[in-house]
Amino acid sequence: MGRGPSIAARKGAEDARRGKLFTKFIREITVAARTGGGDPRSNARLRLVLDKAFAANMPKDTAERAIKRGTGELGDAQYEEIRYEGYGPGGVAIMVDCMTDNPTRTVADVRHAFSKNGGNLGNSGSVAYLFAEIGQIFLQQDASKEEQILEAALEAGADDVISDDGYTEVLASPDAFEAVKNALTAKGFELLQADVTMRPATMVHVTGEQAESVARIVEMLEDLDDVQKVYSNADLDAA
Repeated sequence: MGRGPSIAARKGAEDARRGKLFTKFIREITVAARTGGGDPRSNARLRLVLDKAFAANMPKDTAERAIKRGTGELGDAQYEEIRYEGYGPGGVAIMVDCMTDNPTRTVADVRHAFSKNGGNLGNSGSVAYLFAEIGQIFLQQDASKEEQILEAALEAGADDVISDDGYTEVLASPDAFEAVKNALTAKGFELLQADVTMRPATMVHVTGEQAESVARIVEMLEDLDDVQKVYSNADLDAA
């Protein structure tokens, strides 16, 4: 009988994933501190990424060093924010947000992920119009709590609340996102996920080999250290 990976191997893989995630958080914290200051009380962008980083168990001193790099107290970390846009198989729109200290390297890596899997890197603006920036919060609650979630979210400024099959999605403008998130937390609701993201206006359904190719593009992009976030309008149905 075959055996699965050892505990040590699984832990090693988990440590590697956490390390890559921390790398992305560190860059985001650094840039947020550089652009908006090192005090999370007056820097909403920094406050949001710190919440996510600490939820992923990033040590506080790691976050503090990243803040100091952003404010110039520990050297001058020059990360450039760049957004790349392109299409995957089946006409799927893909948008890639990067932070890099070497744009030449980054664009080559991003282009390779697209071209290797049947996609094409496009010009700036080629797919951005298909997405809108929005705050998105997911909760898992029984039906008896849906009315309470709806009331708390809308009172705090949410735009829409959608419940389906035991899950609730709350949508809010980026400006109202933090107030809505805090209101739900204050009411004792457990948030599965909360972030400001780029939401596609419509989805593109792809199946079979096209779906597999789109999934590979996204996976390759997300594995790049310079890539912070990948957005797509793919509704995948892999064969």
